[in-house]
Amino acid sequence: MKIKQLVADERPREKLRLRGAKSLSNAELLAILLGSGTGGKNVVEVAQELLLCADGRLTLLGAMPLERLTEQKGVGEVRAIGIMAAIELGRRSFEEMALIDKRTVTNPRMVYQIMLPSLKHLDHEESWVLYLNRAGYLLGKERITVGRMETTLIDTPRIVRRAIEKQCTQVVLVHNHPSGQPLPSQADIHQTDLLRKALGAVEIGLMDHIIVAEDSFFSFSEEKIIFA
Repeated sequence: MKIKQLVADERPREKLRLRGAKSLSNAELLAILLGSGTGGKNVVEVAQELLLCADGRLTLLGAMPLERLTEQKGVGEVRAIGIMAAIELGRRSFEEMALIDKRTVTNPRMVYQIMLPSLKHLDHEESWVLYLNRAGYLLGKERITVGRMETTLIDTPRIVRRAIEKQCTQVVLVHNHPSGQPLPSQADIHQTDLLRKALGAVEIGLMDHIIVAEDSFFSFSEEKIIFA
């Protein structure tokens, strides 16, 4: 069925205009980004097929490389780029909300929840730092290093410099393990100890080091590694 054959208030654009974006399904929102169908299929059907390739999950769709998206019938490079841009905007919006939230960061699970949108489904390691004031409020967060598939180095001098610039009193180091196994390596432990000592020299505390995996995390402070 062609999209024009649908009743007006069931066409994605008209439906959004009449009922708001929240009324649309994921496939209907994708259909608006795609713009038109192809090969006898309307744009909603093309969007549904695209979602099926990601097991119906937007997180998996957002993790697809450009080449994988363009393999889907009806999704050329221009449309694929539009989809990637839209998902990235949504991810950044979520991250901004985490920064606006003025709850005190008090435990490793809160850190895990703040960082999961940035680190989930990556195929390489990244290290990030959360900057906190004395009350534990999140002053900011930033990516420090990007590594290869299974390793990244912690840039200790940069972390110390940025922590001083932000006038924070404590930081949380976070990095991911694409393997899905959150346990730290000996290199992780060694680099964490070096960072703790470097921060301590300028009277800034290392509150924790969290290793994020797909569905779990490891907390150095909870396991009393380095922080004992």
